[in-house]
Amino acid sequence: MVSTACEPGPTLVHVRTKSGRHTEDEVALRQDDGPTLPLYLTEPGRAVADYGLYLAARPLMQRLPRGDGHSVVVLPGLLADDVSTRALRTVLRRLGYDAHGWGLGRNIGPTASCVTGTRDLLARLNDTSGKPVTVIGWSLGGIFARDLARRSPESVRQVVTLGTPFRLARHSQSRATKVFDRFSHLHVEHRTLPLESENLPLLVPATSIYSHFDGIVHWQTCLDTPGERCENIAVMASHLGLGHHPAAIWAVADRLAQPEGTWTPFKAPLFLRPAFPKPAQPAAAGPLDAHTSAA
Repeated sequence: MVSTACEPGPTLVHVRTKSGRHTEDEVALRQDDGPTLPLYLTEPGRAVADYGLYLAARPLMQRLPRGDGHSVVVLPGLLADDVSTRALRTVLRRLGYDAHGWGLGRNIGPTASCVTGTRDLLARLNDTSGKPVTVIGWSLGGIFARDLARRSPESVRQVVTLGTPFRLARHSQSRATKVFDRFSHLHVEHRTLPLESENLPLLVPATSIYSHFDGIVHWQTCLDTPGERCENIAVMASHLGLGHHPAAIWAVADRLAQPEGTWTPFKAPLFLRPAFPKPAQPAAAGPLDAHTSAA
């Protein structure tokens, strides 16, 4: 799910189309609506199926791209903790990376402990290794990751987000808003929608991994504007399964394997091309993208 030291949440919205059926193209035209009800209701089951794919693919993990073993921190999504990111961190450690959870318990949004804790963690890992740290954020955790990169670009090697709606313009584009708002009285950072900080690209390489089958946030809210060092990678996973889906793990490993100071766009190996649909392009801002109040 979503949330971080600066993110709004979603609301429950049922998308209806003229044909009575929900197709990707029709949903794309309704950017003010959240994921369809069928996608939302099937999230838990599809996440379990994604974990089954992860277990089945473990014998192939030895073929994952390997890098220099630098420090990596993984931030969980809304209402999640380090248990949710254990599979991903386990894979990264086996690849030789110094992978860490955030160690702050359950993510209930930008509380004082969350804001201070993530900044202190980044500083500590940076000081210990003497090198920039890769920050991976799942859903709301990705909002926090991008926030850290904007605040301390010299300490961040790159940012990788998983189903993070950093282009959220309206609460109706997410089905997690009500949950996020439930803890708003504990938040020390409040923002308006769309996020003004996202008007400018990050100063570090950024990769957004997203899914057209996301049942929590509208997939278009996860699209970054492609540039010299930023890209979008599409996978066929559930929102709750992005952290352990084999295609997402491969994409993360590939991005981490790039030598420090270099960056090239993601290109899946030939035998994995079917697992990576062609990524969509972000839609131009429209009249509906007016600022609204965030919790």
